[in-house]
Amino acid sequence: MRLYYKSIALDGSAQEGISEMLDQYALARDLRARGETLVSAREVDEKSKWTLSRLNEIIVRVKLKDKMIFASNLSAMLKAGLPLSRSLTVLEKQTRNLRLKRIIREVGSAVNGGKTLHDALAEYARVFPPVMVAMVHAGEESGNLPQALQMVGSQMEKTYSMRRKVRGALMYPALVITAMIVIGVLMMIYVVPTLAATFAEFGKDLPKMTQLVLTVSNFLIDHTNLFIAIVILTVIFFWRFAKLKIGRMVIHFVILKIPILGTLTKEVNAALATRTLSSLLSSGVDMVRAIEIARDVVSNVYYKDVLGTAMGEIVKGKSLASIFTGADKLFPPLVGEMAQVGEETGKLTEMLLNVANFYEEEVDAATKNLSTTIEPLLMLFIGVAVGFFAIAMIQPIYSLTMGV
Repeated sequence: MRLYYKSIALDGSAQEGISEMLDQYALARDLRARGETLVSAREVDEKSKWTLSRLNEIIVRVKLKDKMIFASNLSAMLKAGLPLSRSLTVLEKQTRNLRLKRIIREVGSAVNGGKTLHDALAEYARVFPPVMVAMVHAGEESGNLPQALQMVGSQMEKTYSMRRKVRGALMYPALVITAMIVIGVLMMIYVVPTLAATFAEFGKDLPKMTQLVLTVSNFLIDHTNLFIAIVILTVIFFWRFAKLKIGRMVIHFVILKIPILGTLTKEVNAALATRTLSSLLSSGVDMVRAIEIARDVVSNVYYKDVLGTAMGEIVKGKSLASIFTGADKLFPPLVGEMAQVGEETGKLTEMLLNVANFYEEEVDAATKNLSTTIEPLLMLFIGVAVGFFAIAMIQPIYSLTMGV
């Protein structure tokens, strides 16, 4: 049953929350294990289940940053000597994300009930990624859970930092292009009709460029609803298309072929794959399972296909280096060469980590220079668009003025 409870913590502070328990006695035992004393409890009425906080708890997404903080803080508490159940209780109180707060509470209850941490985390596969569950499992088996959680937090931090830099670098050109389109549409609807009325008074033939602009303007004014419908349907089509496998293949193929973006995509996926493999292998996860998890971590479908095929090849006795070398159109040659050196010297995890660090630095440098590289292209695009509009509108005005 779903119980709303009030309790007193060891420090005397009042606590409250909602928990899924068999009955009030099970709730009292669970709270006692977490250092709290149950004061009162009542079953949550089904009608009151959809409160604003409950709705927020369902809608709110657990971000990568939230998971990174969870892993790092849990590692720090365990290193400081706090028991696992107590550490989870403290984290539950500190966490602001309502959904994650509920999940941590339920994970803590599962751990108090005898489950291992990795089994409890695995119950929330949509929140905690396979790489985290696998590394926690390896940490529990080796008796070095704090170190495993620290590695998870470090990997998530690197991934979060890299994704934020890439998104930040692409945000500027996206905003500029969007602003240009919006301004262009507004000018077609409000500015061009005023000039068109002036041209009509003279009754002379207009240049082809001007006629094209006026045609577009008239269409937007006369068929505004149709234009809005076309835009909405186009967005829905591409959104649905991107969800399909064939759609992802087409989009990811195009991304890989775009000069600057393609190189950045290869470096990001190379860094993600090698860091994931290094972390998992150093934690004691077997090679096939590590590759399977790395396949889920990379974002591009073509990298997923390579790693998916690699699982079978590894079972047949093929080396990891030969797999990277065979996919040199996706993985840069350095990845295969470093993997080969690592396999020959018995330092594969170290070499993969070096590769990950190298490409993360490359991504960092590329994202810093991306705005500088793209800005001239954007200026050229803006110049062509503004020039076309200016010539189309000013040329007939100049011709009409000269004819007066």
